[in-house]
Amino acid sequence: MSVRILFIGDVVGAPGRSAINRELHRLVDKHAVDLVIANGENAAGGFGITRETADELYRQGVVLLTSGNHIWDKKDNSGFLDGETRLIRPMNYPPGTPGRGSAVIETNAGIKVGVLNLEGRVYMKNLDCPFRCADSEVALLKKETAIILVDIHAEATSEKSALGWYLDGRVSAVVGTHTHVQTADERILPGGTAYISDVGMTGSFDSVIGIDKDQAIKRFLTQQPVKFDVPKKDLRINAVVIGVEAASGKAVSIERINVPC
Repeated sequence: MSVRILFIGDVVGAPGRSAINRELHRLVDKHAVDLVIANGENAAGGFGITRETADELYRQGVVLLTSGNHIWDKKDNSGFLDGETRLIRPMNYPPGTPGRGSAVIETNAGIKVGVLNLEGRVYMKNLDCPFRCADSEVALLKKETAIILVDIHAEATSEKSALGWYLDGRVSAVVGTHTHVQTADERILPGGTAYISDVGMTGSFDSVIGIDKDQAIKRFLTQQPVKFDVPKKDLRINAVVIGVEAASGKAVSIERINVPC
């Protein structure tokens, strides 16, 4: 028996949520998907996430949301994170940080899937080591399921690639998020771990990584603060579909998706 997981790249604002609303059910049917996971850290206005935007994504069919450094951009969401079981934040934040860094979810057939969220440190915050954090958390998740997907939310491709090789054979998939640019390096590593450096972005591609292109250019030209808006044209979903053998937890396929909505 195999499990097919659809992982959707960073959902950016209302346009990203609209893209999922338009296309997700067709993708699920076309690719015989058993479980839908998405990175939702930019789902509310392009920066952060709220209870309302998370609930909207759940209603559309997303079972679990991962995140990253922008999870903290909306004020007063600590209580939301602590009480939310379907939204996880990077595990390698310091002890006492609101929320949780991993979860175990089930397909409709009752097959358990573990999901671990990590954040990179290169050009980002000085967090705990994602590699060592993965060691301990993967060992715990293995007690419940052989199927484990890791979202590494990181800037540097080298750091993501290194983590993929480090976890090869121990997890089912290592998928990169954060840069909003889909990479073309999807593959199955020798130990049976599916890997891609960045799944990409779900939202407007008439933009600079999801942000109004004129505002982004002005920011680069002037080096001054600029209010960023989320454009609404040329909507696309970036995602991957990963097939995993249920008994062994080894990946058997990974397919990159870039569809207009």
